[in-house]
Amino acid sequence: MSHIFILGAGAWGTALALSLHRRGGHQLTLWAHSPEFAQEIRAAHENTPFLPGFPLPPAISITGDFAALREAEIVVSVVPSEFLRAVWARLRPHLRSGQVVLSATKGIEDGSYLRMTQVIAECLKDPALPSDPATLTPESRPLTPDLPIGALSGPSFALEVAQGQPTAAAVAFEDRAAAARIREEFASATLRLYTSTDVIGVELGGALKNIIAIAAGITAGVGLGYNTAAALITRGIAEITRLAVACGGRPETLAGLSGVGDVVLTCTGSLSRNRTVGQALGEGRELAEILASLGGKVAEGVFTTRAALGLARRHGVEMPITEQMELILNEGKDPRAAIRDLMLRPGKDEH
Repeated sequence: MSHIFILGAGAWGTALALSLHRRGGHQLTLWAHSPEFAQEIRAAHENTPFLPGFPLPPAISITGDFAALREAEIVVSVVPSEFLRAVWARLRPHLRSGQVVLSATKGIEDGSYLRMTQVIAECLKDPALPSDPATLTPESRPLTPDLPIGALSGPSFALEVAQGQPTAAAVAFEDRAAAARIREEFASATLRLYTSTDVIGVELGGALKNIIAIAAGITAGVGLGYNTAAALITRGIAEITRLAVACGGRPETLAGLSGVGDVVLTCTGSLSRNRTVGQALGEGRELAEILASLGGKVAEGVFTTRAALGLARRHGVEMPITEQMELILNEGKDPRAAIRDLMLRPGKDEH
């Protein structure tokens, strides 16, 4: 039995807790962003704001502090990308050697252009220490252990995972043994995990597909049909793969669950918040009003688009769909004009 600490009580974190509870054999702690929210969940016996209709069994401990973190063997990070660094900076002193960290957040940090596992790794470092480990004395060695950090990604709507519908995803660690351990600890009759050592590809596939999902929603919102959707999904996958490979990922990863699988799901499924945001934009609604209507839920693609474009420019990678989404989201460009500009780009070979 493992003690698993799930960091983030949104829909996805709560769904993972329910999936692990159904599997059995674990001690589970679900961390909420404040003691007040944790008490609200305990009192209602469900996560009413983010995943209503799913009673939380008493065996899942709900907390608003990090006291139980030190006792956990596995830490699952499901904090939204914009808050990730601040949360991990706070919890760093509560970690210990021997723990495994699994990131289940799909995003890229704005400004730094770091993937979520990279942000976590940075937070585990002590910037006051010398860069050469040989110069560290026993007294000056970091209190924070060097922990394996991996990523979980794939086509997985939180609602359907909570319902126990069959779902497959990818789990990636540089260390094969760590990936295999997570697979064995998390896999169940309703959750099948495939392992990988391509952390870069798995993370970028999960993050970048949200941008393509916004674009897919826009095409639906303006009334375009299946031809357009198919073209967008196909070229979106090509765009994601170009950047992931430039960053060190493997192309076959982007043909798998965390690439094609996740793109297809979020571009076509009505449960996709990113697609929902895009559809509302295509219908002429304002972004601020759309985001407010989500009731505190996060559409990660809105925050990832600018960071993804910055990362692409750093690597000299062309991302025309992402460029147009940036103009729509942050410059107020008319969605129909963006679609027209994509269609009128100079012709080129497919590969």
